[in-house]
Amino acid sequence: MRRMGSTRRAGRARSRATAMAACAAALGALTAVPAQAHEGEHRAPHWQLKDTGTPEARFRGLAAVSRTTAWVAGTGGTVLRTTDSGASWRNVSPPGAGELQFRDIEAFDARRAVVLAIGEGEASRVYRTDDGGATWTESFRNTDPKAFYDCLTFFDHRHGLAMSDPVDGKFRILSTGDGGRSWKVLPDRGMPAAQEGEAGFAASGQCLVASGPKDVWLATGGAQRARVLHSADRGRTWTATDTPLPAGDPARGVFALAFRDRAHGLAVGGDFRPDQPSPSAAARTVDGGRTWRPATTAPPAYRSGVAWLPHIRTAALAVGPTGTDLTTDAGRTWRTVDTGSYDTVDCTPDHGCWAAGEKGRVARLEH
Repeated sequence: MRRMGSTRRAGRARSRATAMAACAAALGALTAVPAQAHEGEHRAPHWQLKDTGTPEARFRGLAAVSRTTAWVAGTGGTVLRTTDSGASWRNVSPPGAGELQFRDIEAFDARRAVVLAIGEGEASRVYRTDDGGATWTESFRNTDPKAFYDCLTFFDHRHGLAMSDPVDGKFRILSTGDGGRSWKVLPDRGMPAAQEGEAGFAASGQCLVASGPKDVWLATGGAQRARVLHSADRGRTWTATDTPLPAGDPARGVFALAFRDRAHGLAVGGDFRPDQPSPSAAARTVDGGRTWRPATTAPPAYRSGVAWLPHIRTAALAVGPTGTDLTTDAGRTWRTVDTGSYDTVDCTPDHGCWAAGEKGRVARLEH
């Protein structure tokens, strides 16, 4: 038995080494792809557009399950799902949701997903499906006219949170313990006061992100300082930290976060107005968000989405309307590797990276 266990451990070690070697080779190829490389060219790796058949939709919600399975959610109450690597897409939109704006979706697998609609009052809603989108259940509808929900995230298949812009001077947090089937508003006693004008940006479904069983981070903007709030107890108590990202205007702030673990995180954002520059629009943390350092070489423009690449501890992608940037040193420096327009990005452990955005654009990173 001991010999068999050793053989299995050795096999797992070889598999991990093979995966890491493949990722390293792909990463080297990606850094060699010129910035003008476009979808469809036979260069590896690169974004390969997948025809969704919905050019009228803008997909800011994205949940990558694997290289073959992904969900997207966007304008016009649209939810699509693929299980064949994007070769075909099934419209699984909730009935009667045509007036809603879906901005975030979290999927546990090919059949179970939770989607968030944003907006004032009853426009903010949460739906859940357990059968691949064949049927949906509305599990939350906001009744407070002062609330405006932006993002949601899950720690595991049962526990998750959703966040609203400040209500009565504090960000509001919803909590679920049954996979999104029911929700309750958490007490705000442990939430620090919001700045004047401070809010979240529902730009990519990444203004609220979790890592591990209890840690969660919330990105803010629109105020004098762009901040990141952190909770280590699933949203009951929070601490706030200033970031070096652009601030001082309703259009500026932190738009997206990604955490590799409970210590190492990335923040991207800037000024979303296309005629405004976005210097210092990326930062990194190595202490769970207690401090943030600006990137030495930041993306050249506003970025709304960010994701760590699988199995490479120092590599990540940031996306926005003007392109995709790559870091290979954990956020210290960024380099533009594609000029296509995307709003959000998500990666999976089996080397699946997906991006989505305007005009029905969805792409997968092809090696």
